Amino acid sequence: MERIKPRTLSGFMELLPAPQTQFERMLEKLRATYSLYGFIPLDTPIIESAEILLAKGGGETEKQIYRFTKGDSDLALRFDLTVPLAKYVALHYADLAFPFRRYQIGKVYRGERAQRGRFREFYQCDIDVIGDGKLDISNEAEIPAIIYQAFTSLGLERFKIRVNNRKILTGFYAMQGLAEQSGEIMRTVDKLDKIGPEKVRALLVEGGVAEAAADEILKFIAITGENEEVLAALEGYRGRDPIFDQGLDELGTVVKYLGSFGVPADHFAVDLTIARGLDYYTGTVYETVMLDHPEIGSICSGGRYDNLAEYYTDKKLPGVGISIGLTRLFYVLGEQGYLNDDLVTAPADALILPMTEDLSAAIAFATQLRQAGVRAQVYGEQKKFKGKMSYADKLKIPYVVFLGEDEIANGVVKIKDMTTGDQQALSPAEAVQTIADAMAQRAAGKPIREKD
Repeated sequence: MERIKPRTLSGFMELLPAPQTQFERMLEKLRATYSLYGFIPLDTPIIESAEILLAKGGGETEKQIYRFTKGDSDLALRFDLTVPLAKYVALHYADLAFPFRRYQIGKVYRGERAQRGRFREFYQCDIDVIGDGKLDISNEAEIPAIIYQAFTSLGLERFKIRVNNRKILTGFYAMQGLAEQSGEIMRTVDKLDKIGPEKVRALLVEGGVAEAAADEILKFIAITGENEEVLAALEGYRGRDPIFDQGLDELGTVVKYLGSFGVPADHFAVDLTIARGLDYYTGTVYETVMLDHPEIGSICSGGRYDNLAEYYTDKKLPGVGISIGLTRLFYVLGEQGYLNDDLVTAPADALILPMTEDLSAAIAFATQLRQAGVRAQVYGEQKKFKGKMSYADKLKIPYVVFLGEDEIANGVVKIKDMTTGDQQALSPAEAVQTIADAMAQRAAGKPIREKD
């Protein structure tokens, strides 16, 4: 029989046990953070009707979607978590309480060209707040607080949340007589970090923007400084367009509330270059960057939109949300050496090695450890001592417990710290406490460890 060579498809991440444990730890931190702010978990199907997923699709979405037929059904894999949320809220509108606050962490699929750090199957970690008819501006101010809490709980410190408001941009372009071109202009300006101001100017002019107006746009988006300084500069444009004025009021409110939400001033910045390329954003928009690795781009982005489910219901359902592309972030952090290798990635805290044919004492001690919250495994395989120790070493299990006839007769267990090599004979209760204390100390670290 010819053997099939095992392989993983390009663009799909498959981790070994230790990094998988690190990845799961990050997922746990994000779930805990989202729950802390009153978001409930949601899980929608990976496969949906293609009609549902492509309701507002076309263009790049239709090119990238994984689509197939099963019998008479036209099906597709979800390419984000926002469209399934829209369907869910429209379908269950009568049963939900608004504002509806949900988080969802799950895999999405895009058939784009696989690149280093770019995946076809990847985890998104989303939060959204959906209103019924209206949604208060305070929700737009809370989102950066959740971003800040999420990344600091993971262990990141050197990042900045860049904030803007699409109404400011829409109003400004209307002042320049460019209202009908505003969407395309925003998509062009959104490329500023990647291609620089000169190329942005050239693209604007090529797109039909007069040279003088292009210069005015670049001058406008170049307004920088402390948040209060930027807001003060924007006040100079007030009174010339009602949409601009509304956006400036909203941005000022968001900045004012951020301090109360616990976000330090040095972790967020008003940035007029942030537009987000997607047209459905209508208010506050966010992008988050690592200060030491700006080349990575945004590690968390999102914003306010006016009508989440317009393709599925006549109810007006405004919302605000963000998404973290965790698979890509994890890959980048691993490449840059940010993952905290001091945290335990072993499947057990203690491996019990019975030295007798009767495993009763070993099983009983494992039960005692588990009752104290210590992860324990009994190694019952009939292998030589060296092979058993090699198993513990390969998995990097922190403690090995020896239970032979002498230990059982004396009412003790012998434990070995696999990091230091120290061994000691203790009563079962003392051994449990020793291992539990040590593991609690080692679990105190965060998944990400920033380099000095």
